[in-house]
Amino acid sequence: MGPDEPRRPDNEGPRHPRDDDADFIFNDPAFVDDDDPRTTGPGFAESASYSDGPAYSPDAGFGDPQYSDPQYSDEPRATGSARVGGSGYVPPEFTEDELAGLGTDESGLPTGPRRVLPLEDEPSTLVARYLFPTERYRGEWKRHWIHLTTPLLVGTGVTFLLGYLSGYLTRQNIGGLTTAAVLLWFGVMGWVGWEVADWYFDRFILTNKRVMVVNGIVTRKVAMMPLLRVTDMKYTQSPLGRVLNYGTFVLESAGQDQALREVKHLPNPNELYLRVVEEMYEPQAVEARLGRDGEAVDDA
Repeated sequence: MGPDEPRRPDNEGPRHPRDDDADFIFNDPAFVDDDDPRTTGPGFAESASYSDGPAYSPDAGFGDPQYSDPQYSDEPRATGSARVGGSGYVPPEFTEDELAGLGTDESGLPTGPRRVLPLEDEPSTLVARYLFPTERYRGEWKRHWIHLTTPLLVGTGVTFLLGYLSGYLTRQNIGGLTTAAVLLWFGVMGWVGWEVADWYFDRFILTNKRVMVVNGIVTRKVAMMPLLRVTDMKYTQSPLGRVLNYGTFVLESAGQDQALREVKHLPNPNELYLRVVEEMYEPQAVEARLGRDGEAVDDA
């Protein structure tokens, strides 16, 4: 051991450094082995481990042959300078057809294929009594006229049948049965009128808090479901429903017992579906549209 060499105690060396050495670090002389090739070379030089030049070539990361074609030479992805410098960003371009669904007309309503009709201003007197003061009214709908198919068909069929029967009984001079046939016809027509009146007073209501169904003439029934509890909603349309534009709504909630689950024969199901979904997920957009419509009315 020379005078300039560090002292190496017994059993201490590059392979067995002493654990209780307070000065033990990676450059501890006891840890460095001059004869070990792993501790020599440019990777362990005392100077900077990286050169001052660029770490990557200008086209690093863009070696895809499709970008080496001359037709892509003007695009910012053709070289690495667009990302390194940050000045080669090109904003996306959209065609008029792509932006058509985002436009609005003079009244501020969307002009795309999924247009939502204007919201009603005030509820009818039939519905207003079921809304609390801080609730915001969005709209009400009667069921589609297809809901009256059964009573109308029954009334029409009974009219023709009893009319023919009354004529036949009159020719046979059976006056008592003729009177009974006429009374039966009045009874059927009364039932048809009741069904039409029940259809008129039957309403599907949407607010910013809930959906409701109000029906009944003598006995009123009010069923509702808070929008916050709606976990799933769908509507179905039969082939006839697609032609006549009506459908059946099905609402699912987290509760076991549901006062409102299936509502049949609602008109314009797609437009109504958009309104309910927008009220559930984008209530701010509804408020903004209402505010814009109110400003337009004030300006007029």
